[in-house]
Amino acid sequence: MKFLLVAVACVMAAPAFADGVNIRRDVASVTVSTAGGDVVIERIQDPAHELRGEWARTSRPCPNFCVQPMVPAPGVTPIGELELLAFLQDPEVVVVDSRVAEHHAGGSIPGAISIPYNEAADRMDELGCEVDFDGFDCTEAKPVALFCNGNWCGQSPTAIRRMIEGGYPADKISYYRGGMHAWRMLGLTVTGGS
Repeated sequence: MKFLLVAVACVMAAPAFADGVNIRRDVASVTVSTAGGDVVIERIQDPAHELRGEWARTSRPCPNFCVQPMVPAPGVTPIGELELLAFLQDPEVVVVDSRVAEHHAGGSIPGAISIPYNEAADRMDELGCEVDFDGFDCTEAKPVALFCNGNWCGQSPTAIRRMIEGGYPADKISYYRGGMHAWRMLGLTVTGGS
């Protein structure tokens, strides 16, 4: 949990703009290093901006779109946008877009890597675990934060539960339940797609 507090403090380093649509009163933007270069994450500056299309839908049938729990498995830490922004700036933390690859390609959180939920338990070597004869040795597992489409998306919770079953320590996993829906609702920068 210490890494979370240190990481949140890093977010406060960005200067604020007067009268802008800031992330926080004292934070106008956050710069994140990605494989494609640095990306500035900020909110859309148009106060009249509204979500449209698929992201504006509020009601989807359950199943498959049932409201997910805040904590998808014991030991997992739920986080919000400020904590996720801090994680994106921390080279020790891996932020994982656990949605199917097609959704990731259609727009994601800058700095997140794509590991679809149905592949997460088989790709834990990308998250610091070592392949061994019994599956994975996760004694050196990295802190990770997973997200998917939003409060009604079960992809991240499924990935998280499968990873824990495969030996990933639950206390190294954070869950951004708001996912792409909350990220877009706040007008935060999205990479790829529209």
